Amino acid sequence: MTGDARGKIDRFIAGASHAFLVLSGVLIVVMMFTATYGVARRYAFHSPEPYSYEISTMFLLFSFVFAVSAVERLGRHIRVDFISGHLPERLQRILFNIVAPLMGLFFVFILVWQGLEVALFSLKIGEVSSSTWREPLFPVKIMVPIGYALLLLVILARIYRGISRLTGDRQGAGD
Repeated sequence: MTGDARGKIDRFIAGASHAFLVLSGVLIVVMMFTATYGVARRYAFHSPEPYSYEISTMFLLFSFVFAVSAVERLGRHIRVDFISGHLPERLQRILFNIVAPLMGLFFVFILVWQGLEVALFSLKIGEVSSSTWREPLFPVKIMVPIGYALLLLVILARIYRGISRLTGDRQGAGD
């Protein structure tokens, strides 16, 4: 892959991950206000409001799905290294930059594929929630494959950089 094309792809992935991370943060703030509104209305005004719980639940899902690609891209995920810490450094690089991302790639691919199938089925049958609000569920369900598709791109870029570093290709490694 040429350096210019790789750079454009890296910038797109970085920009999209950052935008999703910011959106996730905004959704958490909105979720906080919505939950506070629902609690205040229930306890202060003795008038339960049924929608705040559902909005908070949706936004909680969105905030996780949107933030996970940025967390992976920045390398801020949890890593248990009590075994890998005893391996040689080259083997650790192979494990963390190629093997683990390949396993994650397989898992995330299944999430995107099945999430898309579930979302499209939801659209096809016109699925709505069973709550009093009865909101359509397709917009909620389609966010899962969208968020995980970005994670898929982040993992592919990580694998590419890992292989480039391993083979000594400085241009592909991003150094």
